[in-house]
Amino acid sequence: MHASRAQHALAGVLTLACAAAYGAVTLIRFDRFTITSFDNAIFEQVVKSYAALGVPVSDVKGPGYNILGDHFSPVTALIAPFYRVFPSAQTVLLAQVVLIAISIQVISVLAMRRLGTVVGLAIGVAYGLSFGIQSAVEADFHEVAFAAPLLALAGAAYVDRRFDRVMWWSLPLILVKEDLGVTVAAIGVVLWLAGDRRRGRVLAVVGLVASVLIVLVVIPAFNAAGEYTHSTLGDRGVLTTFFDQLDRKAATVVLTVAITGLAALASPWVLLAVPTLLGRFVNDVPFYWGTEFHYSLVLMPIVFVAMIDAIVRRPQLRWASVGAIVVSGFLVVGSPVAALADSATYEEPPRADSARLVLSLVRDGASVETDIGLMTHLVTDHTVYWLGTVGDAKPEYVLFDLAAGVGSPDDVVGYAEQAHGGTYDLIYDNDGYVLAQRR
Repeated sequence: MHASRAQHALAGVLTLACAAAYGAVTLIRFDRFTITSFDNAIFEQVVKSYAALGVPVSDVKGPGYNILGDHFSPVTALIAPFYRVFPSAQTVLLAQVVLIAISIQVISVLAMRRLGTVVGLAIGVAYGLSFGIQSAVEADFHEVAFAAPLLALAGAAYVDRRFDRVMWWSLPLILVKEDLGVTVAAIGVVLWLAGDRRRGRVLAVVGLVASVLIVLVVIPAFNAAGEYTHSTLGDRGVLTTFFDQLDRKAATVVLTVAITGLAALASPWVLLAVPTLLGRFVNDVPFYWGTEFHYSLVLMPIVFVAMIDAIVRRPQLRWASVGAIVVSGFLVVGSPVAALADSATYEEPPRADSARLVLSLVRDGASVETDIGLMTHLVTDHTVYWLGTVGDAKPEYVLFDLAAGVGSPDDVVGYAEQAHGGTYDLIYDNDGYVLAQRR
């Protein structure tokens, strides 16, 4: 069953609209010096290393830190050719938007050609505006953005019962992040349930073995301490951690399926969400339990493909698309996309001039220790260290954003001289931005 030209055109318009909106969101946030975390800086350093044909180093994680000793995400090297031509933080930010846009196109076309133009377009809109996507864009780039198009393409092949293509679109997930091997294994289980037991067994075995080897062998081999530092098990035990804030975790699960009008529950494909949710809920990091940041991005293509598959199996569920639109519409209120309609979004932030001035005072190519305040804006043209992991590095500059409230030392010069030795001169102090330079 092929999509018509009109359906492809509608999907294209929706995809471009979403890409434009999310591109605007991420670029405006960057231009306004909105503080999210140090993740985009980490990934830019990694991509920058790949672009220079070097090992993937992130000095933000520690001087000379090989990122493969933290998470196994070699797929980020695919951004390197673009970064080599356009070296900037915005290149990395927009790479995530493009990856998400590809998944929107795939799911919109799938929904329209299998369920009809009206219902399919409604599902495409609900997916494009889903909370997992919006939260991910708001949180800046993360490697799991690569999982969105892969899961969408694997899911489309599953709905079409093209199980050979399901396998080939699923296997690259192993290169996205170490825990996605378990998702690959879950895809194998779903294929086994669908009757393709040979491919199901292959995916189940390859996915599990890959995750185990990566976590126990590959990552420790690149880690200075020889260990995997992101265990999903809480110090107080799996069950104890799992039952922490159970109401919050239950709300996350309910919301994840509610955006499909609950139709996703009628498809075996929804089983793919189980490894991700369980991995988050047995972890003792509270950020993993809710719907914020990028943690729900991989769930969005899973549950929407499950919704489409469920309606294909049971056409009477097509009314779930109304529920999906209602829930997604409700969640748009106060979302990053909704902020584009607020004139305040385009106003110059109070400290923007000071931020630009202090950044201009840091010599290109110099090393600088900083907090998360302006970190994302420094990486492109500097060697950047983080206050928390600077180690034995001797940075030429120390730049802190004292107004950000991230716990940076108030006496920047005193801190720099005590931590790194030598003499530092205060060369800028305004609007909370304090810059000291080694004499």
